[in-house]
Amino acid sequence: MPFSTQKSENDYALIPPRSGAAFCLSKGQRLTIMDVKGEQVADLVCYNARDIAEYLSSGRTFDYEETLFLTTGNRFFSNRSNVMFSIIHDDVGRHDFLLTPCSKDTFRIIYGHTDPHHGCLGNLRQALKPYGVESDNIPTTFNVFMNVALDGETGRIAVLPPKSAAGNTLTIQAHMDLVVGLTACSAELSNNGRFKPIAYRID
Repeated sequence: MPFSTQKSENDYALIPPRSGAAFCLSKGQRLTIMDVKGEQVADLVCYNARDIAEYLSSGRTFDYEETLFLTTGNRFFSNRSNVMFSIIHDDVGRHDFLLTPCSKDTFRIIYGHTDPHHGCLGNLRQALKPYGVESDNIPTTFNVFMNVALDGETGRIAVLPPKSAAGNTLTIQAHMDLVVGLTACSAELSNNGRFKPIAYRID
């Protein structure tokens, strides 16, 4: 069951700004993630519900799908090369699987904050703790709606405002029983300077 119990008018669970949730997603179930107000990133991570040592892998996914731009029809693989889920609907078509979840160190190093927020890493750690997941076991997240540009000549990356508008959604379907962690991202740069909620629904 979701930790987040507040519902929207469309029966979505709401994740408040700069916070996170964790829940189980059974094989065959669908998870829809909605950008409620537009230009808000959601960090997604998942684990095999029967063995949390198996987790989402950006490297394996890039290897096997042969693209950095993952969208409808793409499969997402675990560190053991098993398919964990696939995208079955995508309103936006631009997401990120390169950058790690923001953390205290992110805000200290990149933003220069002296009293940094614990970020998505801290929110995922707190939400996933009941499932036995520790901070060191949280890999690179699939950053839904995040817009990261890559310079093909220099290799430099730039975080740009998300292309998602209010009400845009992405839907995945589980290929195994999963434990899922999901956030409303805490980084200013990722969300065009404003912190907003993320909604999700399980079908």
